[in-house]
Amino acid sequence: MNAGKIFDMVFGVAVMGTVGALIGLLMGGQGPMIAAAMGMALGLVVGLFGGRRFLVSILVGTVLGGALAWLLAGPDRISYGAGAGAAMGGFLGVQISMLLDMRKERKQAGAAAAEANSASPGE
Repeated sequence: MNAGKIFDMVFGVAVMGTVGALIGLLMGGQGPMIAAAMGMALGLVVGLFGGRRFLVSILVGTVLGGALAWLLAGPDRISYGAGAGAAMGGFLGVQISMLLDMRKERKQAGAAAAEANSASPGE
């Protein structure tokens, strides 16, 4: 296992565990521990599969959602905003990742077609 994969796994555990704990705060009782453990397990799996862009989008969504909630509703609502921001960040991260992959495939197909056209006998 290389260092990049290990970094992704640790990053996933940290990001998803934090988000789980923030969401667990809303449940009360044993919620933070249970949600954090579930988040850490999911983060480990996401990191194992190399979902760094996805994790970064969740991290950005958490920070921006928490900051927006703090500005609009006060410090007692930060966990609500951070949880909602993480969800939106994850959703947008998946969509952006899909669009970037489609763009990359389209460029590769265009380059292959141009190469095939230049390799064919001239008219």
